[in-house]
Amino acid sequence: MTQPQPTADQPWLEQFLAAHGGIAGTVHRREGNDLLLTAQQHLPPPVAAIVARVPKGKGMAGLAFERKAPVQTCNLKTDTTGDVRPGAKAVDAQAAVALPVFDELGEVRAIVGIAWRGERELAESELEALRSAAGALPV
Repeated sequence: MTQPQPTADQPWLEQFLAAHGGIAGTVHRREGNDLLLTAQQHLPPPVAAIVARVPKGKGMAGLAFERKAPVQTCNLKTDTTGDVRPGAKAVDAQAAVALPVFDELGEVRAIVGIAWRGERELAESELEALRSAAGALPV
């Protein structure tokens, strides 16, 4: 698999991560029932290649797409829920969340992922702030 090329989403993702203290992240745009990786920060190249196209329901991004709700873990490396795929455990981070971004019809148009160093549970207020910030992803 080839590494996805950066898009206009890359600068937005870098700003999003900086604003929220993230050390790694992704933007996936919806294409039918799949998500296409359009930006990433600090993913190991093999992981970026694996998540270049994510089907609905697979991994944190695919589950956020399917559920139309954030999917989070307090530790990528030790998660036992089944929501975190083995490749994600290679990311040098622990806490992470995949946030759906909706269009004007209420359909998922993208998924924004952010990960932090260290374990953490996101309070509902912090999750809501992240949802709102992710919703600012340009169309």
